[in-house]
This record gives sequence, C-alpha cells and structure tokens, in this order.
Amino acid sequence: MATSEVQTVNSSADKAKLAAAVLLLVAGFVGYYLLAGQGSLVRVGVLLGAIVAAIVAFAVSEPGRQLIAFARDSWRETKKVVWPARKEAMQMTAYVFAFVFVMALFLWLTDKTLEWVLFDLVLGWRN
Repeated sequence: MATSEVQTVNSSADKAKLAAAVLLLVAGFVGYYLLAGQGSLVRVGVLLGAIVAAIVAFAVSEPGRQLIAFARDSWRETKKVVWPARKEAMQMTAYVFAFVFVMALFLWLTDKTLEWVLFDLVLGWRN
C-alpha cells in the first residue's frame, strides 16, 4: 500500500547504517585511486567490494527495506498490466504520427498566414 506521506529516517541505527553506506562508497573510490600502483584487477576488486558492502549496508536499513518493498510492489503491478497487441500498438503509433503531421502543417500554415498579414498587409515591410 502506497501512502503520500514522506517518511524520514528516525532511528539512530538507520542513520548509522546510511552513513556507513556512504562512507563505504567513498572509501571504495578513495581506495581505487590510492591503489594506482597495483594492478587494475585489485583496484576494481576493491571498488566493487566497497560498492557491494555499501549496498548491503543500505539494504539492511529501514529506507533500504522500504525501497526493496517498493520495487517488489512495482514489479508485481507491472505484471498486472495488459499490454496492447502488436497490431493495436502499430495503429496507435500511426495515429500519433498522423496527428503530429497534421498539427505541424496547421501550425506552419498559421505562422505563414500571420507573417503575411503582419509584415505585408499591416506593416508593409515587404513589397
């Protein structure tokens, strides 16, 4: 169930977990650049390890659990969508393109008519 309320992080444990996640991310990037003398495999391993640890730290916090629950609910709702058949999708796309073409033609004709009326008839700037 979705609510319109914005929930804040109240627990000090959750704040600590979120801070740890941010610090792990920063440590991963700092470690990547500090290990410039090492092989790229070590550097990438340190970076990926820190990113995974930060994701785990975020996932065990309350905002992380809420995000995971939201993703599950979204996936469940996406499965309930009745998608149009290919023929119907192609027809609707053709309608949209036709409407855009007609609207562009209308706007172009309106623009040119107003240009002719203002510049030629009213102001007389063109002969």
